[in-house]
Amino acid sequence: MTAPVSPSLLAPVANGLVEDYLNQLGKGQPGTYDAMLDSQGQLRPGWESLLGSLEGMGPTGRLQQHEEIQRLLAENGVIFNMHDETQGRSWRLDPLPWVIDEVQWQALEAGLTQRSRLLTALYNDIYGPKTLFDLGLLPAQELLASPLLLLPCHRSLPNDRAPIGFHGVDVIQDTQGQWRVMSDRLQAPSGTGFALENRILMARALPGMYRNAPLKRLAGFLDLHHRTLIAMAYQHRDNPTLILLTPGPASPRYFEHAYLANYLNIALVEGQDLVVRDTQVWLRTLGGLQPVDVILRHCDDAYCDPLELRGDSQLGVPGLLQAMRSGGVALSNALGVGILEAPVLADYLPALCEHLLGETLLLPNADASTQPASAPIFDSHLQRLEPTTLNLRCFVTHTPATVNRSTADEYQVMPGGLAWVGAPGSPSLSTSIVKDVWVTAASPQPHVSQLRQARGPVVATRDGTDLPSRVAESLFWLGRYGERLDTRARLLREALLRLMEYDQDAIADQLLDELLLALDITTLSKDDEHRLQAPLIGFEQKRAALLAQFDDVEPQALQPLFSQLMRNARSVRDHLGDDSWRVVHQLRQRMATFNPSLGASAARRACEGLSAQLAAFFGLCNETMPHHYGWRFMDIGRFLDRVLGLLSLLKLTLNAPHSPGLALWEVVLATTDNFTAYRRRYRSELHPAAILDLLLFDETNPRSVGYMLKRIESQMDRLPGTTSPYRNAERRLLIQANAALHLADIDRLSHLADTPEAQEALEQLLDALIEPLSALSEAISQSHFSHVERPRQLVSMEPDA
Repeated sequence: MTAPVSPSLLAPVANGLVEDYLNQLGKGQPGTYDAMLDSQGQLRPGWESLLGSLEGMGPTGRLQQHEEIQRLLAENGVIFNMHDETQGRSWRLDPLPWVIDEVQWQALEAGLTQRSRLLTALYNDIYGPKTLFDLGLLPAQELLASPLLLLPCHRSLPNDRAPIGFHGVDVIQDTQGQWRVMSDRLQAPSGTGFALENRILMARALPGMYRNAPLKRLAGFLDLHHRTLIAMAYQHRDNPTLILLTPGPASPRYFEHAYLANYLNIALVEGQDLVVRDTQVWLRTLGGLQPVDVILRHCDDAYCDPLELRGDSQLGVPGLLQAMRSGGVALSNALGVGILEAPVLADYLPALCEHLLGETLLLPNADASTQPASAPIFDSHLQRLEPTTLNLRCFVTHTPATVNRSTADEYQVMPGGLAWVGAPGSPSLSTSIVKDVWVTAASPQPHVSQLRQARGPVVATRDGTDLPSRVAESLFWLGRYGERLDTRARLLREALLRLMEYDQDAIADQLLDELLLALDITTLSKDDEHRLQAPLIGFEQKRAALLAQFDDVEPQALQPLFSQLMRNARSVRDHLGDDSWRVVHQLRQRMATFNPSLGASAARRACEGLSAQLAAFFGLCNETMPHHYGWRFMDIGRFLDRVLGLLSLLKLTLNAPHSPGLALWEVVLATTDNFTAYRRRYRSELHPAAILDLLLFDETNPRSVGYMLKRIESQMDRLPGTTSPYRNAERRLLIQANAALHLADIDRLSHLADTPEAQEALEQLLDALIEPLSALSEAISQSHFSHVERPRQLVSMEPDA
C-alpha cells in the first residue's frame, strides 16, 4: 500500500474512519491489496454509502447496532457445539459487511462454476473408467492409498445423475487481488445457513442501509437450490419427500442444519430415523414408513453407510449406498465425492482442466508462499476500522436443464457467502468474527419471499403422521423435563421461604425438613461417602444444601435438568416457533446466572422467574404449534410428569416423619399453585378432605389428578395406531389408573384427619395410581418411538360383541 493520501481525496462523511484505517495500512509493505481501498487510497465501488451510514450513526449508534446484532445472534441460538453447555460458543457478526463489486464477483463466479464442472468430470472418471490414472494425469499411488477414495462407490451413481449437487469452495484474495482456492467442500458443504442467518440479522439491525443498498439477494439462490433438489427425485415428482440428513445434535453445526431444513421446508432427520427396504429409503414416522426421494446430506462419506463403508458408524443408514446405486434415492452430493477434497489433487488441476474441459484453470490453488490481502473489520469498542485477513466460503448449486429452462445443465453461484476472520485456510469453526458478504448490483434488488409460489398440486396434511418418531420422542421428553424442572423450582421456592423463616417458627423448621425430603436432599455434597438417613441438622447445613441445587452437582439439581430440557429443545428446533425459541434463550440466560453464591431471597426469586418462563414457553407452544401428534406427545409428557410429581408429594404428606400436620397441606397447595383456588372455595379453613377433592377428583382443576388423567386420555385417543378395537399397553395402564381413582371410597377418605383407616385408604389409592402411571412412559415409548414398521395383523379376529 502506498503512503497515506490527503483526506480530501476520501469520501467526506467517512474521513475519520477511513483516514485512521489508511494510516494503519501505510505501516505495511508497498504493493499489498486491500478489499476496501485501492492503491491510491480511494474507496472501491460500493463502500462509500456503507461507511457513510456507519459514520452517520455516531459512536453511540454504532455501539447500539453492534449490541443489537449480538443480541439477535444469541436470541436465535447461533452457536457451535450446541449440546455442550460448557464448550458451546457463539461468534461475533461484524457490523461492516465485506463489499465485493460486480466486476470482481464475475471473475470469481466464472472460476467457481468452472471448478464445479471440472470436479464433476473428475468424479465421473475416478469412479468410472479411470482413464486419468492410465494417462498419468492423477497421482495414482497417493489417491489409491487415501481413505477418501471409497472403492464400493465405483460405478454407484446412475449415468443420468450429477455427482455434485452442491459445492462449497473456500477462497482468499492474495496481495495482487487474485482469487485463490484454499479447499473444496463436497462431502458436507456447510455454511449456507450461517450465511443466510448473517444476512437476515444484518437486515434487521440495519434496515435502512440494507433496504436501500444495491446488492444481490440470497433468497433466490436458496429457492433455486430447493427446486434443484425437487428435480432430483426419481419418483413422486409432483410431491417428493426431501430430507436433510444430519449427524445429530452433537454436531457443532447442528444449528445450521436445523435452520437450513426449516428454511428449505424439508424434514431434518438423523440416520436412526431412516431404514432401507428393497433398495428404497424409508423415513420412520408416527404414521409408519414413508418413502424418501431426495437426501441433502450433511454427513461425511464414510459415515453414511455402515454396511458398505465405515462399519463402526452410528450416523448413517445401512444399505444407503445400494439404494443410491439402484436409483432408489437421490443424494446431494453423491457418496465418494470426498476424494475430490484430497489436497494432493491441487497441483494436478491445471492439467486436468485442460484435458477434461479444454479450458485454462481460472481459479488457481493457494500455495504455502501466497500472502493474503487485507480487509477491514469494525472494532465497536475502539470505534475504528482495523485491517485483518478474511476467508470466504462460496456456494455453487447444480441446476438441471429442467430447472434453469435451458438446453443443458448449469451451475449457479450464491451471490455472497460466509466470510470469517482468520489466517488463510483456517477452519470457520475456529473464528470468533464473521462477516456478511455484499455483492453489489446495478440497482436495488427486489425482495424474495421465503414462501415460494407453488408450482404444482399440494397434498394438504394436518395430523403430523409424517413426523419422525425420534422428533416425537424428543417433544415427549421436552414436556417431561420441562414439568420436572418446574416442579423442582416450586419445591425449592417453598423450601427457601421456610429457610428464611428458620428459628422464627417451630412449624416452619419442621416443614423445611419435610421439603428437604421431598427434594431428596439428604446429603450436603456429592463427595460424602454415605448418604445421611435423617434430614440435615443445623441451619448452615440446610442452607448450603438448598443453594447447592443452583449448581450442577446433583443429577436432579436445576442445572442438569435444564440441560436435558435444552438437549431435547434443540433436537426439535425446527418445530418450535420463533417466539418460543426466544423464551428458551431467556431461560438459558437466567440459568447462566444460577450459582450457590445466591442468597436465599435471590434464589427464591430466581425460582419464581424460572417457573414463569417455563409457563411462558409451554403457553407459546400451545398457542403457536399446530396441535398435531408432536404437540400431543409433548402435552402427554408434561401432564404425565406433573401427575406423578403431585402423587409423590401427596404421599409425602402421609409419611412425614416430623408430622407438621395441616401446615404441610398448605405447602402442597402452594407448590401446586392451588392456594388461591382453595381459599376462594373454603375461605381460610384447611380441611384435608377438601384439599383431596381439589387435588384428586376435581376434573375442572388443571392441577388435579382427575383433570390430568382426563387430559392424557384425550390426547392418547388422538394418537396414531389407536384405531384397533383392542387396547394396547398404554391404554390398559391408563384405564387401570382411572379405575383406581373413580372407584375410590370417597366417604372413607373424608375422615382423613380423624382415622388411621382413612390414611391407609389414601396410601393404597396413591400406590394404585403411581404404579400404572410410572409404567406409562415406557409403554408409550415402545408403542410409538421404537417401531420400525407398523404391526400387521396376521389373522382375522372379531372383537367380542
